[in-house]
Amino acid sequence: MSTFQAPKGTYDLLPPSSAKFLAVREAIAAPLRNAGYGYIETPGFENVELFARGVGESTDIVSKEMYAFETKGGDKLALRPEGTASVLRAALEANLHKAGNLPVKLWYSGSYYRYERPQKGRYRHFSQVGAEAIGAEDPVLDAELIILADQAYRSLGLRNFRILLNSLGDKECRPVYREALQTFLRGLDLDEDTRRRAEINPLRVLDDKRADVQRQLAGAPVLRDHLCDACKAYHESVRELITAAGVDFEDDEKLVRGLDYYTRTTFEFVHDGLGSQSAVGGGGRYDGLSEMIGGPELPSVGWALGVDRTVLALEAEGVELELPATTSVFAVPLGEDARRVLFGVVTELRRAGIATDFAFGGRGLKGAMKSANRSGARFTIVAGERDLADGAVQLKDMESGEQSAVPLGGIVEAVRSKLG
Repeated sequence: MSTFQAPKGTYDLLPPSSAKFLAVREAIAAPLRNAGYGYIETPGFENVELFARGVGESTDIVSKEMYAFETKGGDKLALRPEGTASVLRAALEANLHKAGNLPVKLWYSGSYYRYERPQKGRYRHFSQVGAEAIGAEDPVLDAELIILADQAYRSLGLRNFRILLNSLGDKECRPVYREALQTFLRGLDLDEDTRRRAEINPLRVLDDKRADVQRQLAGAPVLRDHLCDACKAYHESVRELITAAGVDFEDDEKLVRGLDYYTRTTFEFVHDGLGSQSAVGGGGRYDGLSEMIGGPELPSVGWALGVDRTVLALEAEGVELELPATTSVFAVPLGEDARRVLFGVVTELRRAGIATDFAFGGRGLKGAMKSANRSGARFTIVAGERDLADGAVQLKDMESGEQSAVPLGGIVEAVRSKLG
């Protein structure tokens, strides 16, 4: 037994449950590919300043949860705690925004890292699928992304999730609200850390999950009452577009999310079957992020959906995904000549796109058939000396028990016809 274990707060994805995670990733990505989003992959670590500037130094992610380190060469790096800043950095570095076709629409899938207190649904290493539309300020884009996420969840069979929606205003109207909120917060009985946060980024206090803080926030001014006319019109347009698409949502005036770069549209997907870690995904518009990290003005919008929490949501609803069989055919050779011939048949079946496995290790018929049963294969191919002398193999249906001789040259066609 190994003396090593996975680090605290992490997990290993192992068969057969790993197939469910792959299916979730594919289901989330499918609507994005269908809507013109191209795949992007970024490094697992970036310059610390990318996240400090973009995500925000006052956020828990940067101040408490980021895995930061210094290399032997003196570079200050961090394991990526989220995907948006990395994707925007990559797009800017490659000048994708100068290709003349805005918005630049990208999707990604990968692992992210935050030093948090581990619990079910909250890990220090977690998986997300995300999408970003870079370089256009258009309520249709905001609506498109919300609708695509809703489509992805419904394609998986999820039903008991809710979409929360809010507007955070922009650089014109948010400062007025910020001042009103700070004035209100200064009159509350808050601890020193929360008071400090209220001075740096008061909207983050609204996101505080502690019951005693939420009680005091009952009479807090709401951003909706301070939105400028342009932000009100933009938000109403997003709401109308989502409604016209038949997607249900709830207005949540306290929704701010945990990242400093959001402007205007912000949204979250929550599932009430997950307890305290109810958010399965979220996102919003981040019109100023490009300038924060040294790029040009590029209004953008995006989201990230948690693969881990989506799997938990499926389990909470009792949804069983229809996963493709890992093995359709299992080959059982009896004797050395049969091993050579059947391995050739296995290779031929695989090249034809039929999932096929082989009884490795030279086991006898009984042990090999046990392996065939465990594999979940629909058919087994058995061949011994007599079968080879006749130029045939035995094809057995593992469900019905029916068995018939099939010519060696006709195996692929015979299996295809039976699998349908």
